[in-house]
Amino acid sequence: MEQHIWYRRTRQDSVPHLARARRLLPITWGLLLTWGGLLLGVTIWGAPGEAETILVPRGPAVLGSDEAEKAFGYEIGGAAARRWKWFDRERRREIELPAYRIDLTLVTQDAYGQFVRATGHPVPYISDAEYQHQGFLVHPYEEALPYLWHTDRPPERLSRHPVVLVSQPSAEAYCAWRGANVHQVCRLPTEDEWEKAARGTDGRYFPWGNAWEPHRLNSEETGPYRTTPVKRYPTGRSPFGLYDMAGNLFQWTATPGRPGRMILKGCSWDDLGGICRSAARHDRKARSRHILFGFRCMCEAAMGG
Repeated sequence: MEQHIWYRRTRQDSVPHLARARRLLPITWGLLLTWGGLLLGVTIWGAPGEAETILVPRGPAVLGSDEAEKAFGYEIGGAAARRWKWFDRERRREIELPAYRIDLTLVTQDAYGQFVRATGHPVPYISDAEYQHQGFLVHPYEEALPYLWHTDRPPERLSRHPVVLVSQPSAEAYCAWRGANVHQVCRLPTEDEWEKAARGTDGRYFPWGNAWEPHRLNSEETGPYRTTPVKRYPTGRSPFGLYDMAGNLFQWTATPGRPGRMILKGCSWDDLGGICRSAARHDRKARSRHILFGFRCMCEAAMGG
């Protein structure tokens, strides 16, 4: 394990379909999504991969964490977080971001299958030797077996779960393919774009507010200790209405970390509350494939084909 990135804790540290891209699908506009009476954006249907995207308007973003938030993160983050000082480098910032659209949910196994069949891209798979070689082995290879693809279709019972075992470059390739089918520029979100979509504009700690409420997400404290369908936790949605901006999986971004590495945001199904704050971050080698890593796409804000 490397001390200057997040040290994955052991359990002892825990607290209790679109056709192939042969034609464009029509896009339907006009439904305004609201959350508690607040207008959030426009939901778009018909993009490849059955994507629904939300408009994040141009405007301010409060990013990172201040000393009070970091202290709270350590309080609920477990012994490993405190030992390795995971959150010390988070810095509170206020910036302006242009408008963009971002996926309502993590990319599903089913949606990624459409990409695989349309392009011939390698399926989500990792051998035992590859898994051992890439390291960070909190979970044994046996836990990856249910997620391995053996054909160009995902394991049937996981079709509405988020796809895993996808590297950062493969995630970028998926987003670019999906965008090309509707004449849009789509890619992975930057760290800043992801964080604004997760916490809104008021600097809240979690997508739903400042209190740690484990029932709102798929994490270590409530189980079920594996991925869950992408719309399983509606009470954990962000101010813009996005699902799983905390919990289920870490999410690749377009922001570089140290050489050869890319930033991941969010937290996975085996994490404690401190890591599930929207400000938390860490990096991994871009070609890593893991059962804890997924992604969502963002696209340019201009509407229309």
